[in-house]
Amino acid sequence: MSTPSELIAEPESKDPKAHSPARKVRNYLIGGLLIWIPIMITVWVVRFLSGILDSSLLLLPPSWRPEVVFGTYVPGVGVVLSLVLLFVTGVVVKNLFGGQMVAGIESLVRRIPVVGSVYGGAKTFSETVLTDKGKSFKQVVMLEFPRKGVFSIGFITSQDLHEAQARTAQEVTCVFVPTTPNPTTGFLVMAPKDELIHMDMSVDEAFKMLLTLGVVVPTWKNRPVEGRLAPQQAEP
Repeated sequence: MSTPSELIAEPESKDPKAHSPARKVRNYLIGGLLIWIPIMITVWVVRFLSGILDSSLLLLPPSWRPEVVFGTYVPGVGVVLSLVLLFVTGVVVKNLFGGQMVAGIESLVRRIPVVGSVYGGAKTFSETVLTDKGKSFKQVVMLEFPRKGVFSIGFITSQDLHEAQARTAQEVTCVFVPTTPNPTTGFLVMAPKDELIHMDMSVDEAFKMLLTLGVVVPTWKNRPVEGRLAPQQAEP
């Protein structure tokens, strides 16, 4: 990992402007930015997530909320409450009676127009992504998108596209191509399976690359010793 001083260091030059006070001030400012930008982004992400978790305080009666009990807002209480709520919910669901109760409530919710469709989609998505049962978002691929000759990073989300495969007479794969630096939005692409290039990078490394606009590129551990380009890899 390079230090800020190493990143802003310039090679020795005979140009007198390279050692001018203005150039030194510029280097000091860049060095400060290299320290503070990661800190501010980390603080922003933590505060954003804390704000979401703090919304669990709305589940408490008004008289039980920290503002009333302590007379002021106490940061972190919502995070602790969210973790406790998630743990208790998980314990209840794992219980036979609790699982049957949740299944009954879900059955009722799915019958409600509009709400049932949204809930069903969210339920399927969360089960696929957060559990080991599904294969979605487990493989990073590269494909030519949005046009030929331009490649984008994507994640395989589904391969069971029977209707699409029958109508296109091709074996297509569903790929999510995220936008950057906000990978929560993107494009859903059904691409021919033989046009996908399977990458060695992990999902975490791919997301890190997306969040940094391609500045942080993971090291290719399986890079061939000889030859500049690697042959097309078979699907793992």
